[in-house]
Amino acid sequence: MIGDPQRRKEDDRLVTGRTTWTANVRPPGTLHVAFLRSPVPHGRLRRVDVAGVLGRPGVVAAYTGDDLTLGPQGIRTIGRDRSRPQPVQQPLAVGTVRYPGEPVVAVVARTAAAAADALEAVEVDYEPLPVVGDARAALTSPVLVHDHVPGNVCFEHEQAAGDLAAAVAAADVVVRRRFALPRVAPVAMEPRCVVAGPDGDGFTVWSSTQTPHIVRHELARATGLPAARLRVVAPDVGGAFGGKVCTYAEDIVVLEAARRLGRPVAWTATRSEDLAATTHGRVIEQEVSVAATRDGRLLGLEVRLVADVGAYISPVGAGSALGGATMYPGIYRFEAYSLTATGVLTNRTPVGAYRGAGRPEATYAIERAVDEVAAELGIDPVELRRRNWVTEFPYASLGGETYDVGDHAASTERALALFGYDELRTEQRARRAAGDPVQLGIGVSTYVEACGGEIQYARDARETATVRLLPTGGAEVVVGSSPYGTGHATSWSQLVSGVLGVPFDDVRVIHGDTATAPHGFDSYGSRSLIVVGAAVHEAALRTRDKARALAAELLEADPADLELVEGAFRVKGTPTAAVALREVALRSYDGAAGAEPGLTSVCGSRAGTLTYPHGCHLAAVEVDTETGHVRVRRYVAVDDVGTVVNPLIVDGQVHGGVAQGIGEALYEEIAYDGAGNLVTSTLADLTVPAAPDLPSFVTDRTCTPSPATPLGAKGAGEAGAIAAVPAVVGAVHDALRHLGVGEVAVPCTPERVWRALHRS
Repeated sequence: MIGDPQRRKEDDRLVTGRTTWTANVRPPGTLHVAFLRSPVPHGRLRRVDVAGVLGRPGVVAAYTGDDLTLGPQGIRTIGRDRSRPQPVQQPLAVGTVRYPGEPVVAVVARTAAAAADALEAVEVDYEPLPVVGDARAALTSPVLVHDHVPGNVCFEHEQAAGDLAAAVAAADVVVRRRFALPRVAPVAMEPRCVVAGPDGDGFTVWSSTQTPHIVRHELARATGLPAARLRVVAPDVGGAFGGKVCTYAEDIVVLEAARRLGRPVAWTATRSEDLAATTHGRVIEQEVSVAATRDGRLLGLEVRLVADVGAYISPVGAGSALGGATMYPGIYRFEAYSLTATGVLTNRTPVGAYRGAGRPEATYAIERAVDEVAAELGIDPVELRRRNWVTEFPYASLGGETYDVGDHAASTERALALFGYDELRTEQRARRAAGDPVQLGIGVSTYVEACGGEIQYARDARETATVRLLPTGGAEVVVGSSPYGTGHATSWSQLVSGVLGVPFDDVRVIHGDTATAPHGFDSYGSRSLIVVGAAVHEAALRTRDKARALAAELLEADPADLELVEGAFRVKGTPTAAVALREVALRSYDGAAGAEPGLTSVCGSRAGTLTYPHGCHLAAVEVDTETGHVRVRRYVAVDDVGTVVNPLIVDGQVHGGVAQGIGEALYEEIAYDGAGNLVTSTLADLTVPAAPDLPSFVTDRTCTPSPATPLGAKGAGEAGAIAAVPAVVGAVHDALRHLGVGEVAVPCTPERVWRALHRS
């Protein structure tokens, strides 16, 4: 069934609501938590008094930072810079608050309303402190977000390959630009939610997370409970986009409250809490220099980036800043590459993984820079790319990646044909000549990304998949990775159905529960199909081999002479000599020929497998020069994600990613005022694109199967978000460059475009 566009089997219950979200999980006697959050971006806690809370109706307990301190290390951060002092974050603020929305007090009550009402009785005296809100300014500011972190610098990273000085000396032109990406929020349909309760001699935690195994590991570390006494369940999750990849302060507080009170405790974030306290993404400034010859040969690339990491380094580390460090050279054959990265603390919400986690930032920088080189040299941007992209594989890039396979010409030429590139360029020239107030711009993004990386949260962490035949004739799949709208149940069912011949609807997929699947690296970074899917496929093959062996015993035949056709093993050339797969499964439960019940197979994943999807995205935008309004008129995406199991799911992932990319390019920005207060705290203030804001996307694919994975798959979950931003922003600049307009800040809102036009 590989390549079959099956409709997602999980969608009926998800769309109709006949499912289980974490907020629906309410064990008997559940208590509720409400958090008092800092209204100031930076301040000293002179006094925190919860005495008046405890007498309020329904209140059971109240906790301050002093009650729930984790010790000098605080909440763990993966990948700390051991060479520098690091910020320490506690579940509840101790001594100082450092960003608006930081939790200060947790109140536990019998109802969510009682807990929220009781927050009014908490007395907190804040001594306001000076605010650091801009990463670049923070480098020279006398104000320190953490007194023990000098210069507000929490990490530095450098890497280089080739002789950059020689490349610059040999160049005819060096193009230097500064690109900045805004602070954005994941804005998943379902806000974060967690429920924890006693379960025998341990605890069960239900969480709207994409990483139940990581949550279990980190909760065990934070609370001191053995991991064996913690069960973490991720029910259906309504979106994540990287914002649910780590363990949060609220998770620790809820579990610790359940532990102390001996009762189930629940918390569901409001939308405003989610926007203020769930990790943000991007917010990075890049100074990019490209050295090139007059005929368009790219020689050297230098990137200096400053990343705003917020008030603390998020538990998953500095993903947005360093996740793309190896990807800045993109698909191009540079002779030299240099990168310096600086992570800076500010009085803002911590920055974490956001769809792509570093690769979109790198792609934006290199694709926009190549556009600027093309404009400087007067070369068509597509032609400049043709002259420089990688053509032989495997290819060791200067960033340190080895691209396994690809065909940039095939994906680009296919995209150009679907887009009508030459016709649109002709129209563009006509509009310019006529002085049309609505100008046409064309943007190009020929991206490459890396998929399959793992968050190494524990040495013994590993991914496994189990496939067993059921006595009913169906099959059961157990995996560690957890979906969050990503269609895993459908994809795994297709893989197993295709191998075993079991009807698609008779494959049951169990996931997101550390009790049934104790091992897992979880789901993020477009790794699920290439890692977990490969394990599911291999486990299904092994189960088929076991079933064939048992069928051979039952038919008194050689296993090599049997073929599986239409749900039955039959002797080749003798179709009447056959036994149904269902009968084989049933006989295994009877112990026939000493077979194990269910003919179960367990397969581990290949850790560290990386694949490199690539493609070409093209955007045509119309820019009204009188109002600054930008409309995306046409968008074409041709991606090479290797072998595709389900085209409908891949199309859906690309559509969603492109929608997020367009939002980032034109609409979305988490904003703070001059005093450091969050001003986009609701969806009335934060513009997220809806269907009327988007065109109908044209999607297609080329295929160069990856040799790194058994299925040849590469990963498709983040391609749209990676490619769309430079394509759309590049199109805006292409529409305005001939009018003398320089860099337009992202997002390219009507006001910013209008002001850029008037400055020109």
